[in-house]
Amino acid sequence: MSTRPSKRLQTFVNPSPRRDYRIRMEIAEFTCLCPMTGQPDFATLSLEYIPDRLCVELKSLKLYVWSFRDQGAFHEAVTNRILEDLVKAASPRFMRLTAKFNVRGGIYTSIVVEHRKRGWKARD
Repeated sequence: MSTRPSKRLQTFVNPSPRRDYRIRMEIAEFTCLCPMTGQPDFATLSLEYIPDRLCVELKSLKLYVWSFRDQGAFHEAVTNRILEDLVKAASPRFMRLTAKFNVRGGIYTSIVVEHRKRGWKARD
């Protein structure tokens, strides 16, 4: 597997597809560039999902996150883009991505985006 940034997200077969279980990840080293100033923006990404048939492979996720380092993007756009790419790759039952951006100009920004598979209902 590559050790260079990559937009290619890889998956593997869910070992327990009959069960709803949550996978949680904290990605503390997300960076992109402010499209207005070119200055780096830093964030912690919190990913939580209930897999269906596939799970997200961690090294490919790391390389994918790394691929944004030199790209200009508004917080809202990049958070939604990441969720869309993850949903496209893994087709989870449920997925939530929270991006907590570090302070910029005295303002902390958090973006929360969610996906629910059509027809899926959480089990109590």
